[in-house]
Amino acid sequence: MPVASDNKSDIKPESESADKAEEQVDSTSESDADTELVDEVDAASDAEADTDEDSETDTESEVESESSPKRRGRVAIVAAAVVLAAALGGAGFLGWKVWDLTSVASAGQQAQDAAVAYAQVLTSIDSNKVDENFNQVLDGATGEFKDMYSQSSVQLRQLLIDNKAAAHGVVVDSAVQSASRDKVVVLLFVDQAVSNTNVPDPRIDRSRIKMTMEDVDGRWRASKVELP
Repeated sequence: MPVASDNKSDIKPESESADKAEEQVDSTSESDADTELVDEVDAASDAEADTDEDSETDTESEVESESSPKRRGRVAIVAAAVVLAAALGGAGFLGWKVWDLTSVASAGQQAQDAAVAYAQVLTSIDSNKVDENFNQVLDGATGEFKDMYSQSSVQLRQLLIDNKAAAHGVVVDSAVQSASRDKVVVLLFVDQAVSNTNVPDPRIDRSRIKMTMEDVDGRWRASKVELP
């Protein structure tokens, strides 16, 4: 009997140890379950964050892809406008240059024709028509040359009448030396048949004349006459 009492007291501690072991197992299981739950929540959060980031990236890519053609379109429009403005400016300058050259060439031709006609008036004289000849010379003159001729015409007139002088000039060649729209220098080669009381038979004098023509009120007149 005393032996039986000792066996019961030995079994009780073993039962308590088993209960404690089960509690430890249950506690460990609950801890592992909690850890797995936290891991799943964290994984879900990470997945959601990745999804949000991917969504934002996709949105930004879409915005950039939509804005890029618009930006390129604006740049292309600005570039085209600059090119067009440059082209128009260049065309305007070339147009003005062509007009200027055409105007100068036209002025040179008109002045040359006027100088040829005036040189023949200037080198032709008839003592019987001195006043008429002088009026024609003064009508085609201007500026410095007109003043000089007016001052000397009184003495020259009497000299021509006294010597019964006559002359007839012919322009054999001419060329424009320089030209602008309102001033042209013309070179002329003139053959002049001259006669007077001392030389009744006409003789040919060949002269080179440098004549400066100026546009005065739409008419080309001689402002300077030189015999270089």
